[in-house]
This record gives sequence, structure tokens and C-alpha cells, in this order.
Amino acid sequence: MRITCIKCAVLLIIVFPVWVFAIEDYAEQTGKSCEVCHVDPAGGEELTPDGEAFRDDLRGKGLYRPLTTVERIGRVIIGYIHMMTAFVWFGTILYVHIFLRPAYAVKGLPKGEFILGWSSIIVMAVTGIFLTIAKLSSWDMLFHTRFGIILLIKIILFLIMVASAIIVTFIIGPKLRKGREREIQQGKKDLAVGELARFDGKEDRPTYIAYKGSIYDVSASDLWEGGSHLKRHLAGFDLTEPLKQAPHGEEKVIAMPMVGKLVEPKEWIRRPPRERVFYFLAYMNLVIVFLIIFVISLWRW
Repeated sequence: MRITCIKCAVLLIIVFPVWVFAIEDYAEQTGKSCEVCHVDPAGGEELTPDGEAFRDDLRGKGLYRPLTTVERIGRVIIGYIHMMTAFVWFGTILYVHIFLRPAYAVKGLPKGEFILGWSSIIVMAVTGIFLTIAKLSSWDMLFHTRFGIILLIKIILFLIMVASAIIVTFIIGPKLRKGREREIQQGKKDLAVGELARFDGKEDRPTYIAYKGSIYDVSASDLWEGGSHLKRHLAGFDLTEPLKQAPHGEEKVIAMPMVGKLVEPKEWIRRPPRERVFYFLAYMNLVIVFLIIFVISLWRW
């Protein structure tokens, strides 16, 4: 008989579950005793006003700062700007790090990417502050609610990215640029593919292309002004295959000054410490981008 009653009780619990919000974990999180939320000091049943407020918070009522209609519209607009800026910034990071590779900027971040990166950081910081203030009703929510904890993680990841940007911009970047200028002045001959990308003809840099294992300087050609040839080919790349479809023969290329050989990556000299730090920070930021996207997915799904 006792076994039958136990089975019935288990079946009732499975079929008709009862939602219980006040468990010991909540008391541990808040550091408060049961009598703060419950009329009965032992806990359970009737709630005190504080207990009802806590219950409503758990159900999503009164959890966030109340906003007027105008404030809500403003929050949507600011949120849109925040997300669009993140989309552009993260998209640039993914494109540069996955397709162009960090070697693209190892001798100094191009001016366009520099402006885009810091503009994005400033816009995201300002809009993020406004969104946080509009969302959270107290700083305690950063530590005692799921949303707040995830937001705090996102803020920490963002600050790490900002710190790495400061290091690259004001410490490593100048050293990389000086190294690049020294290589140019010394007339460095042999380059790997990643190194060749630095000589793209932009911002007064030499305009180099590779053809059949040799590197040619086309800086003096009017057809390569700004590092682009007729808006079809870009300097800093191996154009052996693309030139097979060109309307002219290889004589146009080999007539240019040959400055060195295109070497395999395995022939690279060990990178100096500043470049190794740059590569570490570059790929660290790539990982952080994926982590932030994961954090956003926790919010949405």
C-alpha cells in the first residue's frame, strides 16, 4: 500500500508539476533568511511584500528600469546604432583576420581601418553605457541576475578588446611602422606572401606585385596609381594566375624593376617580439568576437 502511494505521488508530481521560485539557492544569492520573503519564518506559503517583489522580479516583472514611451523609442534607436556598429566592427575583424590574415596590418594598421576601429569602439562604448543605464534599475542586477551577469561578461570582454586596441595603437603599432620603414629604406629583397601584402601602394608605401616567383616594383607606373591596376588587380599580391587572363603578355611585368624573390612561409625569419605580440592580440580579439556573439545568443535564444 505504501509503495502504491509513493508511485501515485511521483506520478502526480510528474503530470502536475508545481512551480517553486523560492529555493535555498536564492537565499544564498541574496544572503537573506527565509523570513524576509515569507510570513512563516520557516519559509513557504504566504509571502511578505519583499517576497512578492522578489517573486515578480524572477518572473520578469519590475526587473528592469521602467521607461516612458519616448524613452523606449530612444532606447530602440540607440540599440539599433549599437548593434549596427558592432556588426560593422566585428565584420571587419572577421574579414581581416580570416581572409586577409593579420599580416595585412602587421606593419601598421591602414588609416581606413584605424578610423573605423576607433570610431566603432567609441560609438559602442557610449551607446552601451546608455543602454545599460536604461535597462538596469540597480547595479546589484549586474551580480544577482542572469541578464546582469551575462552583460558583465560582455563588458569585460569589450574592455579587453579596448585594452588590446590601445596597446596596438600606441605601443606596438609605432614599433611596427618603424620596422616597416626600416625595411623599405634597406630595400629588402625577398618577401613571403604575408610580407608582400605590406607593399600595397597605399599611404606612400611602395607598390609591389609578384609574378612567377619574382617581385616587381610597379610604383613608377601610372597604371598602378594608388595600388590598383585598372580597378581589377591590387598590389601586394601574387598575380601569376590573374595575369594569364590579361590582354597583354608578361613583357609588361618583367619590364618593371625586379626587387626580389617570393619565398615560402617556411623560409621566414623568426618574427621579432613586437610582431608575435601583435599576432597574439589579433587572434585573441578574433576569439573574443566569437565569445561576444555567443553571449548575445544566450540573451536571444
